[in-house]
Amino acid sequence: MRWTQRIRGAGTAVAAVVLLGAALTVPTAQAAAARDGNLTDLVNPFIGTEREGNTYPGAAVPFGMVQLSPDTGHNTGYDYAQNHIRGFSLVHLSGVGCGLGGDLPVLPTTGDVTETDYAKYEAEFSHDTEKASPGYYKVGLANGIDAELTATARTGVQRYTFPATDKANVLLNAGQSLHRTVSTKVEILDDRTVRTAITGSGFCQDTEPYTVYTITRFDRPFTAYGTWDGSAVTDGSRTGRDGAYVRFDTTGDRTVEATTALSYVDARGAAGNLRAEGGRSFRQVRDAARQVWEDRLDDVRTRGGSDTLRRTFYSSLYRSFLAPNIGSDTDGRYTGWDRGIHHARGFTYYQNWSLWDTYRTQSQLLSLLAPREARDMAISVIRIDEESGWLPKWGYGPVETNIMTGDPVTPFLTNAYQQGLLKGYEEQAYRALKKNADGVPPAGHPAVGREAAREYITGGFAPYLKGRPHSKPGDSDYDHGGSATLEYALSDAMLAEMARSLGHEADAARYAARAQSYRNVFDPSTGFFRARDGSGAFTGPAEPARSEGFHEGTSWQYQWLVPQDLPGMVGLIGGRQVANDRLDSFFAYDKLLKDPARTAREVWVNGPYDYYNADKYNPQNEPDLIAPYTYLSTGQPWKTTDVVHAALTLFTDSPTGMTGNDDLGTMSAWNVLSSIGIFPIQPGYDTWGLSTPVFDRVDLTLDRRYYPRGALTVTAPGTSDARRYVRSVETDGTAYGRTYLTTDALRGTRKITFTVGTQPSAWGTGPHDAPPALNGPGK
Repeated sequence: MRWTQRIRGAGTAVAAVVLLGAALTVPTAQAAAARDGNLTDLVNPFIGTEREGNTYPGAAVPFGMVQLSPDTGHNTGYDYAQNHIRGFSLVHLSGVGCGLGGDLPVLPTTGDVTETDYAKYEAEFSHDTEKASPGYYKVGLANGIDAELTATARTGVQRYTFPATDKANVLLNAGQSLHRTVSTKVEILDDRTVRTAITGSGFCQDTEPYTVYTITRFDRPFTAYGTWDGSAVTDGSRTGRDGAYVRFDTTGDRTVEATTALSYVDARGAAGNLRAEGGRSFRQVRDAARQVWEDRLDDVRTRGGSDTLRRTFYSSLYRSFLAPNIGSDTDGRYTGWDRGIHHARGFTYYQNWSLWDTYRTQSQLLSLLAPREARDMAISVIRIDEESGWLPKWGYGPVETNIMTGDPVTPFLTNAYQQGLLKGYEEQAYRALKKNADGVPPAGHPAVGREAAREYITGGFAPYLKGRPHSKPGDSDYDHGGSATLEYALSDAMLAEMARSLGHEADAARYAARAQSYRNVFDPSTGFFRARDGSGAFTGPAEPARSEGFHEGTSWQYQWLVPQDLPGMVGLIGGRQVANDRLDSFFAYDKLLKDPARTAREVWVNGPYDYYNADKYNPQNEPDLIAPYTYLSTGQPWKTTDVVHAALTLFTDSPTGMTGNDDLGTMSAWNVLSSIGIFPIQPGYDTWGLSTPVFDRVDLTLDRRYYPRGALTVTAPGTSDARRYVRSVETDGTAYGRTYLTTDALRGTRKITFTVGTQPSAWGTGPHDAPPALNGPGK
């Protein structure tokens, strides 16, 4: 077993990684060698690039500002089913559902430049010529040009190998991207350098505009150049609106390299990033990127399991480290949400917050495996409130998109607090969360916050007001009053625990009481949650599978989103037997036992955007991510293992091997944590549910600042599809009967040992073995 030296900066990955030649499907011999060699050999960046997983195969380093990747015409970037590349652009988000980024697509061509629309000059390619590994991408284009990509944190590095020609071009298209382009500017500064400013807007809906600045430096002089405005190309022009081409003579030297630096601050920031991270050859950057990824993946070492299982696991671990993204330049400057320029002193500023998704899995995984970066991410969110006046909901770059609903920022920050990541910021974070929980942003502020907070506080629920006009771009909590109520209540429970820990007892009692608001949308006549209109009447179809007012789900799927008080919720619907019967129906448990993989694919909801009119588990979307772990609270913990292991079959080593949109690492983190056997069952708090790992052994290297022992080993000798049931658990050799651990317990534990067998056991079924409620009558 090879343990490598950590070579990270203070919360930032300023180098890049790659593995030269890792193909789409890693050969078995190579995968076997990776058991004692490079873990990057096990990562397949093409997983999730087909059927709306919406991942990207291109080059990035952990949490890097730049994600240099091909765009094929899909609205989020790359689709494996397509066979033309429009350009290699700088910015991508892994697994988002709407077009975002795609700034400055660059494409090599030969001959005269006659087209300026990348849908017309796009290049055909074959997957037979593609290779990708962490920090590296290569493709052979049908025009005879080979393109290779790698990256540092703030630069993308390209290497193009042309045929022998005196008309080898590189097109830099500032005017087209994955979002709506508002304005662009292109400047050719000298015979090696091109600069752009690109102002864009949009993510699912229009947002406030933001600007990215780029500067591209080539490794040798151009022989010719020009710019274009619209479809008009002007040879020899140094300034343009929409794009530029630069030309090289490759009759002798056929290779052209270029480094493009990015900044969200200004042109000076892009130039500074280029000076700090540029100046190295493609090979040097590629090798550095590979090493950064190797060090990151090496924090989790697995033993046992098939080659396919290991590939899907490490590919998920890789995707879990792709976001959030560095937002500050190398000089520490960043653009805040007030559009002012600020300095990050003593921390790295991060951006891109898919909080409705990531608060359930990925933020907890990062708090475990990347706590220094996770601390900086939490501080960055606090700075958003400090500078703009409100906390974010779904933030991209320096703007609020207001996509999704509820109050996801609260469990995100309370998780950081509970994991010990907010030292020195506790009260500031609490004040921001309290303001967010008790009010709404001013009318002129771009954020919607808890949009239905007033009605929720006074009436106990967020009303479902179908057809109500939106006051701001993005989603509205009034369109999803049923689920918004449940999300608000969950957040109130987590805020109550933070308030109590900080000594704000009155606030703690108030928020704990509000956390019971989930009861206000329970309809006794149906036995399910149901949205209520402005008058308080239950509304929409009474059939739970056809319910309205639940965001991307039905009341069946939201039934289990009460992690703050599962005992109370279970009592509300009729007790453990009723809950277990309902869970069994929800997961099609009888069918699952006979054929887990088929049940997962054919009986459960199976489609990236198939959210409604269903009474079954949806493993492809966020509302159900915790649901399999509900059995830990109903006295049947073995069923959690059955459901989780069936869901894990949906992750495969193929382009279709993702369960829906990855949503900035959310689904990938679910796979990682569930495979290890510890899962955050109360998001926003520090409770980790236990279930059977899929590997015989997992060794975690942990940061001693937060985990004094510096390591945690989880073992389950002989675990397999047949031997998947927990017979007993030990922590450091002592029998442990509960179905959960706290973070404090993890910090004090060196080894968790699962003994597994072929039949369910009595482990975890005792009256005090289930995770406790955080507040309310069920506590």
